[in-house]
Amino acid sequence: MSATTDSFLRLVKIMDELREQCPWDKKQTIQSLRHLTIEETYELTDAITEEDWKGIKEELGDLLLHIIFYARIGREQGKFTLDEVINGICDKLIARHPHIYGDIKVNDENDVKRNWEKLKLKEGKKSVLGGVPQSLPAMVKAMRLQEKAKQVGFEWENKEQVWEKVEEEVRELQSAVDNRQSAIEDEQINNADQNIGDELGDVFFSLINYARFLQIDAENALERTNKKFISRFTRMEAEALRQNKNLHDMTLEEMDAIWNTMKLQRPS
Repeated sequence: MSATTDSFLRLVKIMDELREQCPWDKKQTIQSLRHLTIEETYELTDAITEEDWKGIKEELGDLLLHIIFYARIGREQGKFTLDEVINGICDKLIARHPHIYGDIKVNDENDVKRNWEKLKLKEGKKSVLGGVPQSLPAMVKAMRLQEKAKQVGFEWENKEQVWEKVEEEVRELQSAVDNRQSAIEDEQINNADQNIGDELGDVFFSLINYARFLQIDAENALERTNKKFISRFTRMEAEALRQNKNLHDMTLEEMDAIWNTMKLQRPS
């Protein structure tokens, strides 16, 4: 056996031992593990965003443990075995890659994606948008929906067209905001606020589409900005403290001056 096989079987054996002997592991169910799995997944995405390879390796191990844990519970419940999980994904990969394991010809990755979606429809999916989890974060869901729609040709031709759509949606948002005052006077504020929210959502959706055309991961780009904001804000707090000041007592102009100084500094 290979080293990979040995290490995999070692993990399976440890999981079996923990499930049979550890009070905590014995108590777990698929429901109790669910939120822990979500947490581990986000920890992996954090490590990927930071390009922390040591962290990626560790978090992949944690996720692998969860997969084996679920498979162990599945076997106990008589639902499926670990072998069935592994063979199931192997069979799916072979079936959905006929350009590798069959006689289908492809020119590029876009052909591969289109074939993938066609095969999923043949397998019983009722919509090309099927398979996008309802509980996905909204930004990630928007990206996946757009990517899937692209596979049937529902796509802009170039990024300039997409940017025109962004500008159109921004104008519609501004119009909705401008009309809010008259809505207040007509006691239709709830409808006005909902309309503003809808238009803002359209702006977000079109910006995510533009990010795709730029080949930028919108979710990752926003998270990097979040981290940048946290870094600058906490350094601004530290600088204010160094000057014996409290942010609560400072004017916006004073905070902005420190903020601009932090922007010019490299994070430590």
